[in-house]
Formats: sequence, C-alpha cells, structure tokens
Amino acid sequence: MIIHVVSSGETLRSIASRFGSTVQQITAANELPNPDRLLIGQALVIPIAATHHTVRRGETLWQIAQRYGISFEAIVQANHLTNIAMINVGTILIIPPRTHTVQAGETLQEIAQRYGTTAREIIKMNRIQQPNAIGVGTVLIIPFPKPPADVNAYIINMGAEGGKEIRDVGEHLTYMSPFGYRMLEDGGLGTIQDAEAIQASIQNQVVPIMCITNFTFKDPGTKLAHTILSSPELQEKLLTNVINTMKAKGYRGLNIDFENVRQTDRELYNQFLQRAINRLHPLGYFVSTALAPKTSGEQKGLLYEAHDYAAHGRIVDFVVLMTYEWGYRFGPPQAISPLNLMRQVIDYAVTVIPRNKIFMGFQLYARDWVLPHVQGQEAETFDMQEAVRRASKYGVAIQYNQTAQTPFFRYTDEQGRQHEVWFEDARSAQAKFDLVKDYGLRGVSYWVLGYPFPQNWLLLEDNFRVRKI
Repeated sequence: MIIHVVSSGETLRSIASRFGSTVQQITAANELPNPDRLLIGQALVIPIAATHHTVRRGETLWQIAQRYGISFEAIVQANHLTNIAMINVGTILIIPPRTHTVQAGETLQEIAQRYGTTAREIIKMNRIQQPNAIGVGTVLIIPFPKPPADVNAYIINMGAEGGKEIRDVGEHLTYMSPFGYRMLEDGGLGTIQDAEAIQASIQNQVVPIMCITNFTFKDPGTKLAHTILSSPELQEKLLTNVINTMKAKGYRGLNIDFENVRQTDRELYNQFLQRAINRLHPLGYFVSTALAPKTSGEQKGLLYEAHDYAAHGRIVDFVVLMTYEWGYRFGPPQAISPLNLMRQVIDYAVTVIPRNKIFMGFQLYARDWVLPHVQGQEAETFDMQEAVRRASKYGVAIQYNQTAQTPFFRYTDEQGRQHEVWFEDARSAQAKFDLVKDYGLRGVSYWVLGYPFPQNWLLLEDNFRVRKI
C-alpha cells in the first residue's frame, strides 16, 4: 500500500493506471466523498501490494533491498532509477511486493514462517478462498514483515451508537475504553451506558477497559481529586466500587485519567496508583493511566505537574500519552497533533518510562476555525471525510505543513468569512505510525471513535500486526 498526493491535471483514472490499480479500488479504499473531483494536494491511499520507503542518511539501495527482502534490481526497475549511486536523503522509493512460487508439499504456515509473516496475512493479501488447496506453481504475494502493536480506542458515545462504533472497527483494536466513569466525593461512581460497547468488544476479541476520571467539561475536577487522594478510606471505597463494576460488566482492566490535579497532590496520586495495583493485580486486572503531554519533569501548569512520568512508568502496566489537543477548540488554529511536538513528548517519555509501556495518543477528528481568531471562540469539530468534502465544496487546494506533518487548507464561506481547517490524512497518519515504529512503542491509542477516517484503518493494518488477546 502506498500514498500518492494528487497533482494538477491528474484524474483517478490516470492515477490508477500509473500504479496498476483501478478507479473502483482507490475510490473504495479512500471512501472518496467526490470521486470525480480530486483536489490538488489531496493524499490518496493506493491499495496495491507495494509499499514505500523514505531514504535515510547513510542508507544504500543494497541495504534497503535487504531490509525488505527483495532484489536490488527490483527497486531500480520499480523506481526507474538511472543513477543508483545518487539517492538523496528524503527520497521516497516504491518498494515492489515480495512473491513466492508454491512448491510441492509446502503449506501456507511453512511459507509464512519462512518470510516472517503469518498464514492469515498471506490469505488476506491474496484473497485466498481455500487455504488448504493452494496449487503448486501458484505465485503468492508475500506481505512485508510488520511489528506487533497494541491499539486502544476511547469512545464517548454510549448505548447502541457506542456498540456500533466498536463493531465497525473492532478488527483493528486490542482494547477499547468507554469514557468514562466519574468518581464521586463519597468514593462512589457515576453511571454510563456501556453494556452495548462491552458486548461488541467481546464479540470482536477486543479487551474492554474501564476508565475512571475526576473531571467533566464543566468541572476541571481539581477539588474532587484532592478530596479522594487525601483520604485512604475514600480511595479504598472507590477501588471497591471499581472492582465491583468491573466484575459485574466484564471489564478486564482499569484506565485512570485524573487531570488538573494539584502539584501538592502529586505524591498522593502516585500512592493511589500503587494502591490500585495492590488491589487489582491479585484479581487478574491490569492498570493503566492517561498522561498529559510533558516534555520534561519540571514542566509547569495544572495539567502537568501532578503527572509523574517516572512513577507512572514504574507503577502501572502501561500509559497513554495524550499527544493531541495542541489545536484546542477554544484556542488559535494550529495542528491538533503536530508531529514535531509529539516527538518532543516521546523524547522525554522514553527516558523515564519503558517503551513497551507507552501508547502514543492519536486524535481522529478535524477542526475548522473562523479567522481572525478571537480568544475563546470555539472551532467546529468534525471528521476527516468532512474536511475533504469542505475543501472540495470551496474548491481549494490542500496544503501540508512539513514541520507538523499535518495537512490544512483555508477557504472563504458564503458570508465572506475566512476559515482555516487542520485535519489528518494518509501522510500524517503514516508519519505517526512511523513515530511509533521508530521509538519501539507499545502501540497507538485513539481519541476518539465516532469520526470516520478510512485511510487510518487501512494504514494501521498495513504498518502493524494488531495484537489480539
């Protein structure tokens, strides 16, 4: 699978012909809102067996060929290279697929083991209907090796809608977390309608995680957190209520998302985490936390100071880095998840938290700000498909910020107001997946389901073997 950015004059037909795909396949893969009207700068996923590689400093074509298990000549031919000694850093190469000709007596399992993949991946790649009847001489496309990854997704829509969201993308998930149970001042818990989501999770081999929190959109929860964290008795009562809820509903783990906690309650928060581990681990439950995006241990601010990265990394089973919301809905227009700032957070996180405990946060929504921005004026939030529809409606090209690795565009509406839209596309999703692989992180955590982004799920499966427990 490769990514192509539309240039002036290109059509779906010309792009499909160039890459050996079809108009129908590209339209379906990207769920194009308007297949007859491509936009300059629009990123498309091309659903072919090839992949792409960005040349890094010091790499040679021989090394790249060895990495992907193909011949040097295949790369030269696929990219029409005339001077093999001159490949520049940043050059994007098309890597043609690996193939294998079935020999007498071979099984799919043996072939998969030989190439470092799975029989399931080979069956899926080749659309094999009868896996036990593969004929001698059949040429199979062999998927490239993919690292395993855990994938979590939060949901905020409950009831039947939440269940549908899990069913729609459950094959791509390891965990799902309904957000969330709000703790009460007496150590009790609020209620949410999570039964349908839990049922859908179990049906799709997705592990349900109970999420508890101290805040709402109306209340930052600072006082509530202090009340609970300063009382061992209330903490014990809270954890008892958590355990009873988990047992009754079928949750397998706990996610603790305490935000806006006072710096003076930092150590009390750490102690609560240890208390949770001591209560839940003997019962077979795991414990995780959500962490504000810090770039150092000394970072100031109510959102950050009580989140002790080193303590969380030592105490809990895994953490979710909330690496999003730089482009806040009440703030000025900017990338919601800029890669350069995400990288700074991860650079710090891996110095104090084991990499196999870190989930990188990834937002699934776009935002539209009215210009000029007035402090406190709320941006409109919608899905990536709507972002493309909006750019198409107003006939504007899509631009790409190389520093943030994020697409954006500007347009003027019917009332003459200017707008700026920041969203995600195939390029920015791939950049984020590369970040996970480069740092060797445990996986990805999405905030939040309910916003269609078909390119993301295709690329997720193309980059990782999503772990199922």
